[in-house]
Amino acid sequence: MTDTTPRGLTRRRFVASTLGSAAALSAVPAWAQAKTLNILSHAVHERVLGKDDGDLLRDWKAANGVELVFTTFDSNPLQDRLFREASLPVTDFAVGYIIDNRPTSAIAALFEPLGPLNAVAPIEDFADIAPGLIQGLTVDGNLIGIPVRHATGGLFYNEALLEEAGIAAPPTTLEELIEQAKKLTFTAKDGTPVTGMIMASDLAVFPVSFARAFGGDYITKDFKLLPKPEAMVKALAALNDMFTAGALPRSYATTKNDDQVTWMQQGRAAFTMITFARYAQFNNPEQSRFPGRIKAVQFPKSATYDGPMAAVTEAWGMVIPRNAADKDLAWAYIREVASRRVTLGMARNGNGPVRVSTYAEPAFAAASPVAGEEAKALATARGAFPPFPEAARAQQLFLEDVQLAVLGHKSPEAAVESMVSRITPLRPA
Repeated sequence: MTDTTPRGLTRRRFVASTLGSAAALSAVPAWAQAKTLNILSHAVHERVLGKDDGDLLRDWKAANGVELVFTTFDSNPLQDRLFREASLPVTDFAVGYIIDNRPTSAIAALFEPLGPLNAVAPIEDFADIAPGLIQGLTVDGNLIGIPVRHATGGLFYNEALLEEAGIAAPPTTLEELIEQAKKLTFTAKDGTPVTGMIMASDLAVFPVSFARAFGGDYITKDFKLLPKPEAMVKALAALNDMFTAGALPRSYATTKNDDQVTWMQQGRAAFTMITFARYAQFNNPEQSRFPGRIKAVQFPKSATYDGPMAAVTEAWGMVIPRNAADKDLAWAYIREVASRRVTLGMARNGNGPVRVSTYAEPAFAAASPVAGEEAKALATARGAFPPFPEAARAQQLFLEDVQLAVLGHKSPEAAVESMVSRITPLRPA
């Protein structure tokens, strides 16, 4: 039989308590139990914090007498559960992890504004966290989440294929990218048909990035639709030019995100745009024909645009439900996880670090060949579009017009006009 008697409680006292002796019970020293902090997250957020001797929060937990209990779900079920918990009269979960493209005004109102907490007990070197990530978790003027993980897009290229085509360096402008992609639409020496660039047709990140390369955008943080329509026209014209020249796959209309990975690993495409985190997968010798030769740079802007290039990013943030009981403990946890030390530790464990300075840490930079380029991209990165109730429908209509323009079934000007007429009614008033 297992002895379940609590440590520090003698058998005599235990027996006395079972006999109902109030005097004996009152004589027992109070059993000091650790406080419990319940956390709703994806499994990756718990994993990158480490365990056992590598537990990044071991000393913090000991100093604060805290036990962390993670309840984990995949991304979409996690968001659903988090929003349900935050809608109850009270929740046992004091910290949740949210994706920055989910909090509409109504959802954001379920979570504690963190600006006042940060003013009283500030996060270490708060300005070091990438500003675009902070912006993505600021809704109606309130900071509701502290960024903890991001996935930012970069331009990947196959160095071996560039060399075979006589190209000495990756493109530094969008015009060079288009020119090189056309030149790299050829049959490689080993007989592999190569397409200059591959991109998925069902993701807004690609047309948004091309528009930003010309100084435009899709929907801004304050819900302005196509703030520079001429930039989107140029972006769609460039994509159509690439498709017409064969520098995009003939299967563009059905190309998915996973296809980008496979084609790059097999040498069937010379360029793609995807998150920097894919570097290891592209260069895995067990999966790729070109280990060590697939590299990445910041996505280039047009030579005609002299402003900053805003890469597309998606981020996770830590939030505190308004109905949580122990908000002080929740904020203490968030402050520790957001610290420079823990951010670096999580990065070494595979997390996308939200602090720009982390990329300059010698140990991390040495282990990540794309650290320098990712840092440059992150410094000005922001989400593809802000969350709003009709965002999914708006994105679907946007991509429909993009695809028609890329395939040549609609002129770029007509596609932009259609976007304006169909999406404008879906934006927040």
